Amino acid sequence: MSNENNKNLTLLKASAQQYPSSPDQTHLETFANSYPERDYIIRFDCPEFTSLCPVTGQPDFAAITITYVPDMKCIESKSLKLYLVSYRNTGMFHEQITNRILDDIVKASSPRWAKVVGVMNPRGGIGIEVIAEYLAPGRQRPLLETLR
Repeated sequence: MSNENNKNLTLLKASAQQYPSSPDQTHLETFANSYPERDYIIRFDCPEFTSLCPVTGQPDFAAITITYVPDMKCIESKSLKLYLVSYRNTGMFHEQITNRILDDIVKASSPRWAKVVGVMNPRGGIGIEVIAEYLAPGRQRPLLETLR
């Protein structure tokens, strides 16, 4: 990739890092998809996700998996890491978190298809799994997703 295609990747180039304290203070950076003529799946596994319970303020722990088929843009992984870290001090219900992540992925990259799965560690003896999915108009769910 040329430097011209990567000029918007400011977080990846930064030597010193400041961690945002909420998702509203972040942005997901993207780069050009080198294979826009092909459907292929990108999967991010984030096993150490943390947030706060909006009622008790206690920490919640989860594994977040983000899977998507890019169109013209791909999500840059360091910006995604900083974005996910920003939830650490944020009080949100699990359903809100999973859907907010999906909305932000779609807003940043306009994928052909995307799915976010949040598997929350049990609290009070109950585990929660939240699945949110997006399908661009005129597209079909990727066949590759059914193979896994």
